[in-house]
Amino acid sequence: MPAPTERTRMPIAVYILGLSVFALGTSEFMLSGILQPLARDLQVSIPQAGLLVSAFAIGMVVGAPVLAAATLRLPRRTTLITLLAIFGLGQVAGAVAPSYGVLFVSRVVSALACAGFWAVGAAVAVSLVPVSARARAMAVMVGGLSIANIAGVPAGALLGQHAGWRAAFWAVAALAVVGLIGVITLVPFTAVPTGDDRPQLRRELAIYKDKQVWLALTATAMNGAAVFALFSYLSPLLTDTAGLAESWVPTVLALFGVGALIGTFIGGRFADAHLFGTLFVGISASTTVLAVLALTAHRPVAAIGLSLMLGVTAFATAPALNARMFNVANAAPTLAGATTTAAFNIGNTLGPWLGGLVIGAGWGYASVAWTGAALAAVAVATTAVAFRLHRATHRSRLVASSAAVAHAPEGTKQH
Repeated sequence: MPAPTERTRMPIAVYILGLSVFALGTSEFMLSGILQPLARDLQVSIPQAGLLVSAFAIGMVVGAPVLAAATLRLPRRTTLITLLAIFGLGQVAGAVAPSYGVLFVSRVVSALACAGFWAVGAAVAVSLVPVSARARAMAVMVGGLSIANIAGVPAGALLGQHAGWRAAFWAVAALAVVGLIGVITLVPFTAVPTGDDRPQLRRELAIYKDKQVWLALTATAMNGAAVFALFSYLSPLLTDTAGLAESWVPTVLALFGVGALIGTFIGGRFADAHLFGTLFVGISASTTVLAVLALTAHRPVAAIGLSLMLGVTAFATAPALNARMFNVANAAPTLAGATTTAAFNIGNTLGPWLGGLVIGAGWGYASVAWTGAALAAVAVATTAVAFRLHRATHRSRLVASSAAVAHAPEGTKQH
């Protein structure tokens, strides 16, 4: 255990997990840049091609808890290797898919493996560092996702435009191989606990009786939904509402990714010491940014600048949201990681759906920013309830502890 004045050095294994997440995140989001060539090649409509995105998100929601429970008693390193190998094979299957149906199945399989890797990888990352460095460890993993948005997704779109959409899948498969080699060589082996410490599904499932777990899950889902309600329709908002040329869209998406990386760094820096403060400031800032964007979406400079700011505010909360779940579900680290993964992807599914509803109602693309602001406000309220419950519980434990000491025999009191 490091001295209190020392800053914990992050193990290399955590960075390897972040590198693997870069591959996973690139695969999850790159379809937005290759939908048109993919749809033309497989002779399907754009909405049908878009279902491949939904399939991945739903696979993440279902796969995280199911695979976490199924692999509970397996060595975590072995589980990571297996899931990353399956994910890589899923990318190969997508690259050679002869039909839309085969590609759809490959996306679902890849999503299941991705969800399981996220859940188990998060549990491994926090197990390699002290409690005081959990948010920083999760910031490294979330940073892999941020870099995927900055570099991986635009690179996938570029490959899709110049070398065919299948080249993007081959590139992600290659990244998965690099991550696999890193996990095999640098992530330490951990034996499955035996005896009273062995993982038990019933004991891990008991975390769902805790109100704080559900509050943390709700805040995570609402925060994700707020961001993706806007992000999913950012391109038409920029072109149809702000009046920017389509050539500006990749640049603004990259700026959002840069903001996400900055936010992840900020969140990882402050969340361990000020967890609830980071949550309140970050989510409240996202609410404000989305509301201001809704009011100024017709101004190109405002739309560009606020897209960058949203990346910062949204991702500044990600390390804190992850760390919060591990704190309240400490007795079940594997399912804690799975629950966080599922919650993020519930938001990724809910936000675009609600955004589509308000657009379909004829309220315009700026309405998705209002939708995001409303969802973020729900996340702020949920966090406030969690904070109040946390303070009440913490205070009652202190009182109980003091009472126990006061009534203890004189010779057993601690001074």
